[in-house]
Amino acid sequence: MIAPAVSSDQPYLQLSGITKHFGKFTALSAIALAVERGKLMIFLGPSGCGKTTLLRIIAGLETQDEGTIVQGGRDISQLPAMQRDYGIVFQSYALFPNLTIFANVAYGLVNRRKGQEAIKRRVAELLKLVGLPDAGPKYPGQLSGGQQQRIALARALATSPGLLLLDEPLSALDALERLRLRGEIRALQQRLSVTTIMVTHDQEEALSMADTVVVMNQGRIEQVGTPQQIYRDPASAFVADFVGKVNVLSAVAEGAGRFRVGSLILQGAIGTESVAPGTRVKLYLRPEDVLVDGAVQSNLNAGPGKVIKVEFLGAFCLVTVALIGAEDQPLVVNLSRHSSDEMNLAEGTALQIGLPPDCMRLL
Repeated sequence: MIAPAVSSDQPYLQLSGITKHFGKFTALSAIALAVERGKLMIFLGPSGCGKTTLLRIIAGLETQDEGTIVQGGRDISQLPAMQRDYGIVFQSYALFPNLTIFANVAYGLVNRRKGQEAIKRRVAELLKLVGLPDAGPKYPGQLSGGQQQRIALARALATSPGLLLLDEPLSALDALERLRLRGEIRALQQRLSVTTIMVTHDQEEALSMADTVVVMNQGRIEQVGTPQQIYRDPASAFVADFVGKVNVLSAVAEGAGRFRVGSLILQGAIGTESVAPGTRVKLYLRPEDVLVDGAVQSNLNAGPGKVIKVEFLGAFCLVTVALIGAEDQPLVVNLSRHSSDEMNLAEGTALQIGLPPDCMRLL
């Protein structure tokens, strides 16, 4: 069946009202999404939020109770998996252990009855593409986990699918291999311009790889945006807390955009002037936005503090500080190793702290 022509400015994949129940449990609730052609979209969220269920529904491995899926202008909502146009890579590689690497990559092409010469050329091209040109005669058990995942990726791309689905493809790998492979996957996706959806619970993975991040929680979408939008302008307390580290200050509104934290009065974020006095709120501030010593200067929310703990993490340090007057709500500050060394920070060190109003958010 030939899909109708779709203009390049239309979404390649459109999900509308996708809902899924498992008994009385609602796994997905009225999910609506548009995936741009040639882009990498990542579903990000904690275990059990519905991200893998949504991917499996797109693949036809699960059936939605409500809603429609349109891919390339073609309604695939009720089509079986075999009739959908995608390649998929699983967390567990899912390679056939009794077949050679060549046979694994060629599997989809053989099923489509391609000629032997065409299969040989395509497999050679893909093995070269994933950096394993000589792996053809080997078996999966002779390769490392990262190499096996590269082969799984080559197999998924063999039939030149319109959509590539990646279900936590890096979570079984060690840290160094994961870091290396995520860069390779992103470069390959951009080189081929294949529309890709990936599932992960790893926020760093999502922020470093995605064109668009979809943050999910309890079967619903909390926010859709670029990695920068998700991190810098979280739409909810959940997104702020789940994506990256964040300081949360319990405060009471004093009116005119001012908030009391302990015995301190802080000038709040832009747009908080209308909060009624006496309202209990939470103010969110990223660790890298907290100013210390020389950087504080004439900041509106400046005051003395004391170092509680210094956590060395290689290129940077996480410094826990207590604001004098709000000691029961310590803040975490992200400093470069050089800055930390220059200030000679240690437990008990006194320093000035600044909380920039334009970096604080009321969620």
